Amino acid sequence: MIARIWRGWARSWDADAYARYLAAETIPRCRAAPGNRGAFLLCRGDSDRTEFVTITLWDSLAAMRAFTGENGGQPPLPAGDARFLIGDAPDVVVYQTIDRPG
Repeated sequence: MIARIWRGWARSWDADAYARYLAAETIPRCRAAPGNRGAFLLCRGDSDRTEFVTITLWDSLAAMRAFTGENGGQPPLPAGDARFLIGDAPDVVVYQTIDRPG
């Protein structure tokens, strides 16, 4: 199984709107994608900006790439995300899971 961790930052005054967008658009599309095993959205405020983290679990690297369009580099940023995100490009890290419950 593959775990993909994505991190990006939004202005704190945009955080609620961005969280609603992610919860309504991105997370459901991700969960419905073939090969997805779960998608989680986290956030943490830090004065004038809020950090968002998504953790997604996939059957395989191929399943993840079919959804994200990644080919080993930074994925394209959807327009909905671009209007909220600030700073550098979001961080994306992909891990192979070694131990999992059950």
